[in-house]
Amino acid sequence: MYIIAGLGNPTKEYDKTRHNIGFDVIDALADEYGIRVDSKKHKALVGNGTIAGQKVVLAKPQTFMNLSGESLRALVDFYKVPIENVLIIYDDISLDVGRLRIRAKGSAGGHNGIKSIIAHLGSEGFPRLKFGVGDKPTGYDLAAYVLGRFSKSERLIVEDGIATAKKAVVTILEQGINAAMNSYN
Repeated sequence: MYIIAGLGNPTKEYDKTRHNIGFDVIDALADEYGIRVDSKKHKALVGNGTIAGQKVVLAKPQTFMNLSGESLRALVDFYKVPIENVLIIYDDISLDVGRLRIRAKGSAGGHNGIKSIIAHLGSEGFPRLKFGVGDKPTGYDLAAYVLGRFSKSERLIVEDGIATAKKAVVTILEQGINAAMNSYN
């Protein structure tokens, strides 16, 4: 079994923002595989289903980004999933819009949601799919930038990136994290 969690902020005001790209990927996976992500459990919206022959829990933590670890700790404890089967999908400002980078483990790299997850899980050993949202323009406030929405032209690139992210998740589930890194990085 895998827990696949997309990071973001709850409430409509954050819908489709750069910081919520993890939620967007979870929504796309849910749509494609007929998984309803609508049960409120473990401080998240969750849905159970099957992707690529693997049982999965799709999750969208509802704790706000900087407290994502609270939800992940509850999910891992309840489902008794090993850390290496917890895939986190989140925004990365160091990657161009729509670009992906998959890692088997690593530091938070300055991302507060990942810092929270590392603190609550006591490990950096979980796989992650970083989704590029582009670097903030000079003079912009970082928080305002990541809580902003993509331009129309960026959104087209984002939609292509989401389609690629779905394929990358399937590769992780079918062939493992190393195969996905070789194919998508």
